[in-house]
Amino acid sequence: MPIFKPFRGIKPCSEYIDCFPTHPLSNYTQKEIEQKAEQEFSYVKMVSPYLKEHQGDFATILQNIRDNYENLLSEGTLRQDNLGYYLYRQQLSDGRVFRGLLGLVSVDEFNQGKIKKHEETLAHRKEKLAKYLEGVNLQAEPVLLTYPAQADLEHLMNKEEENTPTLDFSDSRNAHYKIWKINGQEKIQQYMDLCSQIESFYIADGHHRMGATALCAERKREKSISHQGDEPYNYIYSFIVSDQCIKINDFNKLVTDLNGLSSQQFLNKLQEYFVVEYKGKEPFYPSAKGYISMYLEGEFYEITLKNEKKKQETCLAIDHDILDKYIMTPILGIENLRTTKRVGYLRGSSCIEGIIKLKEKVDREHFKVAFAVYPVSFSDLLAVADKGLKMPPKCTYIEPKLVTGLIMYDMK
Repeated sequence: MPIFKPFRGIKPCSEYIDCFPTHPLSNYTQKEIEQKAEQEFSYVKMVSPYLKEHQGDFATILQNIRDNYENLLSEGTLRQDNLGYYLYRQQLSDGRVFRGLLGLVSVDEFNQGKIKKHEETLAHRKEKLAKYLEGVNLQAEPVLLTYPAQADLEHLMNKEEENTPTLDFSDSRNAHYKIWKINGQEKIQQYMDLCSQIESFYIADGHHRMGATALCAERKREKSISHQGDEPYNYIYSFIVSDQCIKINDFNKLVTDLNGLSSQQFLNKLQEYFVVEYKGKEPFYPSAKGYISMYLEGEFYEITLKNEKKKQETCLAIDHDILDKYIMTPILGIENLRTTKRVGYLRGSSCIEGIIKLKEKVDREHFKVAFAVYPVSFSDLLAVADKGLKMPPKCTYIEPKLVTGLIMYDMK
């Protein structure tokens, strides 16, 4: 059973709570990022040396970010709390609510498989993030972990919500946030005892951050002659939520070319493995697992694996596995999704809007074909992780998505 530790969080003081945190930077245009970086007390300004064109020594750039952080801390713009957990509640503008606990999990237990992963990572992304963490020593966004719901823990969180929150604010997207600081030895122990009854945590979102933090810890251990195992860099900042409080959306793939084939030749090859049904020009959303929406040359097709091929697959095979096994590798010649530059990814929304965005991206950019799949089920996610199997990179887009820089963890 993995441990879940309390920690001393870093948060902006109340007068900067509206301007310091940010949504993931991938959600913004470059112009919007530049505007946010001009705000005097913002997370984006703090990390702006990294966001600008990398000139000069990379280690110096990262040290500048660390210096910015420490200056904000010494000035009182950022403050470090005493030891504890945080109960985090996020209500989106559409009324959906996500709730869970912020704390730390162990790098060692991740390496031992007690924190289970279901997805492969992209090597270059993990390496880049590991270098960033080595230089900055600050985790500003937690990894999202999930677990089968536990009634006693849910009840304890329900009781906590009856208290006055430490932070209570809304953002520009009309999302409402409440955070309760859980401190005091007796209360911390209550949470720790209940969390210790959770058999396994499963990574829902943040495979690259988890892997990068583990890689960073490994390198720091190698450099340290006095390594003990309990240094702050040995822990991963995490947000744990039950399976009742996550939403798994589709994550779809786009490919830049047809591997030298014409569109008709590509369709002919698909028919060796799939039933291909022409759907016309109107976007359509896959109706269930096993039905794949494909967009090619301005038109949509539904492709389903032929029965004789389905019999060869295990019940755990997800649609992304089918795509890789029967299309990406044998037809499109893509051997390794972790390293290829020919594949792009676009998160879906579990509805037709995500398919429309996929179509628009193909129409206006350099992609030739796109594939949209039905979202992976929670039971499939757990089964894949429990079997020690891995999905291809970027198979799921899982909510909640937490804001960055609201509560942070210092690795020094």
